[in-house]
Amino acid sequence: MSENLIFETLEVLGEPAVRVQAADGAHATVLLHGAQVVSWVPAGGEEQLYLSPKAVAGEGKAVRGGVPVIFPQFELRGPDTSLPRHGFARTRRWTVESSRRDKDCALLTLVLDDSAETRAIWPHAFTLELTISVGAGRLDLELYAHNPGDSRWPFAAALHTYLGVSELSHVRLQGLEGCRYEDRVVGGETLEDHPEKRFHGEVDRIYAHTRDLLLRDGPRRLSIESAGFSDTVIWNPGPEKCAALPDMPAEGWQHMLCIEAAQVLKPVTLGPDEEWSGRQSFSLLAA
Repeated sequence: MSENLIFETLEVLGEPAVRVQAADGAHATVLLHGAQVVSWVPAGGEEQLYLSPKAVAGEGKAVRGGVPVIFPQFELRGPDTSLPRHGFARTRRWTVESSRRDKDCALLTLVLDDSAETRAIWPHAFTLELTISVGAGRLDLELYAHNPGDSRWPFAAALHTYLGVSELSHVRLQGLEGCRYEDRVVGGETLEDHPEKRFHGEVDRIYAHTRDLLLRDGPRRLSIESAGFSDTVIWNPGPEKCAALPDMPAEGWQHMLCIEAAQVLKPVTLGPDEEWSGRQSFSLLAA
């Protein structure tokens, strides 16, 4: 671990966490459990992420909200269906590798390496890093994967970002028009023909080859960019499925929308000493 680390240690959901703060006061809070960002507050602004008030953490448990790190598979679709749902990275203890602060932002990098426990369910050597950069009205998340072993392995990955919203019916999302998507609620694939998406309940779609997005929520304008990830997953459980989730309040679906940078439809394969990275960035724009 690097010396001169710059962060505050605290406890969230009974788990150790760290908070990094930029010179302007913008800050992010990250659980060591899963390297999960659970809070992002821009300078002079309000919380931008959704963390369920009923969320729980602990060994083997996934935390409902924030930004879970999905690796090496997405949901139960593969590429290795023998693994737990959404893989194992989100339920493992990561370690802080480095941190620094400059005049514009603060950065924190956490790392997860293979272990006897991971090799027992997925027999591959790997290194994952998540770097969080926060400052002013911007949050950047970069996921890096490296294969230090001598075998090839495929993986899927996602940053399962839960954005907080004032009311789901107030949200407008621009930038998906013309993108083909897989609809996991009604089935089938089709082309998005709406320049501005509106939401009224359950949605579960995987959009391919997406571009930059803009979320409008009343006066709030949030620009969403990604690089390295070819897909975007849009998810909300809707009222019925939300009511069945033990770690969500019944009305929680109305105050969140997952907009996930993802590599799902075409998993990546890394050979020996090969690497991959993907980034998702959020910027608050002037109203």
